[in-house]
Amino acid sequence: MTDISFQKVQFITVEPELEGQRIDNFLRTLLKGVPKSLIYRILRKGEVRVNKKRVKPEYKLIAHDELRIPPIRVSEPTELPSTNLDKVSSLENNILFEDDCLIVLNKPSGTAVHGGSGLSFGVIEAFRALRPQQKFLELVHRLDRDTSGCLLIAKKRSALKNLHQQLIDKKVDKRYQALVVGEWPANRFKVKAPLLKNTLKSGERVVLVNEEGKPSETRYRILESYAGATLVEASPITGRTHQIRVHCLHADHPIACDNRYGAKHFDERMQKIGLKRLFLHAHSLAFQHPATDERVTFKAPLEPGLIAVLKRLRNQT
Repeated sequence: MTDISFQKVQFITVEPELEGQRIDNFLRTLLKGVPKSLIYRILRKGEVRVNKKRVKPEYKLIAHDELRIPPIRVSEPTELPSTNLDKVSSLENNILFEDDCLIVLNKPSGTAVHGGSGLSFGVIEAFRALRPQQKFLELVHRLDRDTSGCLLIAKKRSALKNLHQQLIDKKVDKRYQALVVGEWPANRFKVKAPLLKNTLKSGERVVLVNEEGKPSETRYRILESYAGATLVEASPITGRTHQIRVHCLHADHPIACDNRYGAKHFDERMQKIGLKRLFLHAHSLAFQHPATDERVTFKAPLEPGLIAVLKRLRNQT
């Protein structure tokens, strides 16, 4: 390991392509390996200057802004994960599509999208290690650690801005497959319930249906019915944390093997037929390609373990 240090004052002129990016996110990309807490500390203390003035973390960069970045030394060295780690190198085999603008990944269940909270690395850190020559790599959106499926990574700032705008304009079509407890009603096509983030004393983050929360909507359709279970397709219209999982619980049909919002008796039954993970999979993703403006759709197949569970459920019906 080598110490991460930026020993000299840096003066940077913001390129037009970076306009609109928050300064905290810009610094996190620029100062790879520097803890978030340190980045927010130098912003809070006014050590980072924009056009010789103090700014807040949410300040959005403007083309040709003049930035002053102070000298930084990290006492505890941090490094990108080794590309020899099986979990890192195997991500290359999970790429569904890649070009000059973006990567579409079939993210495995159990892999976080980014490091932190005791995790040494996530998808984005792994790809930065796998592609050291790539100057820009950022997540377009997120998936829960235990959710598998389509995940978008931008390789250009312009692509990231374009895709973020499509998300805001609800032009990105995300479809998930979820195995839920019980018989999903044939006439229930959507769940609309406001969601509020809540942090427990243990530090665990949970999301609750609460009138003070943010408006949230998920649309559903039945894919296949079994004895005491249903495979549904869930399409989130909004993009809240844990949205599909909490909306399924709110509808009295929690997702199989959800360790936060699940039903114990159902989970035990599913584990007996071989389910070892949350049955929530980002099956397809459709959007306008940032470079060509062509409407593109990508699909991530279910992993063999999930297919086997569905087969066993069919045999029980």
